[in-house]
Amino acid sequence: MNRLKCTIAYDGTNFSGFQVQSNGRTVQGDIEKALFKLHKGEEIRIHPSGRTDAGVHAHGQVIHFDSPLSIPVDRYQMALNTLLPDDIVALTIENVNTDFHARYNVVKKEYRYFLLNQKERDVFRKNHSYYYPYAINLDRIIEATKYLLGAHDFTSFCSTKSDKENKVRTIEEIEIWKENNEIVFRFVGNGFLYNMVRIIVGTLLKVGQGKLEPEDIKVILEEKNRKAAGKTAPAHGLHLWKVWY
Repeated sequence: MNRLKCTIAYDGTNFSGFQVQSNGRTVQGDIEKALFKLHKGEEIRIHPSGRTDAGVHAHGQVIHFDSPLSIPVDRYQMALNTLLPDDIVALTIENVNTDFHARYNVVKKEYRYFLLNQKERDVFRKNHSYYYPYAINLDRIIEATKYLLGAHDFTSFCSTKSDKENKVRTIEEIEIWKENNEIVFRFVGNGFLYNMVRIIVGTLLKVGQGKLEPEDIKVILEEKNRKAAGKTAPAHGLHLWKVWY
């Protein structure tokens, strides 16, 4: 049995999320269907670095799975991609030790959130960037991000549906820049809670509009109350960018 590590990308628009569900199309379901065909009817279970919600995209999601096939990884990648739908692609496949785990061996992750900040809608970006036609002050937003850096209890920036008891996470880097009329939020951390990035973005937008002061972020963290933070930004602007091991 060979353990394979696979980096995948997918457009989350037409998926009901990553994890297999009883009804609805999922990323895991489609990958396991392709592996089922590749292995001539043998079920292969995949293990991701983490799950993404409906509408969320991935440029560098990582999965691992065990396969009885002994074929070169380049041929394995080619065969798998011929069986995957056109909104999922295997970018790399490599052999790894059997103690490797795509979820438990993660060191840090990078997420990016894309915000289309212009007057008119862009029909070609509607599934990948959050259309936000309101004036915002980027300097205020960047000032606010310094309060999010480091280790904090992010209860205020986590969905109440989260089953994680420990809400302490460390954000190592936050970068924000503008490319034409699109604002990119980049977050790198040792882990992210359910909806954490989307709630942070939604709250930073309130700062950018002058509805909150940059230093209010510190107060919101201290309150440890989801109601203290802003709205959850839409899923389709979120992209899982990279996973480190």
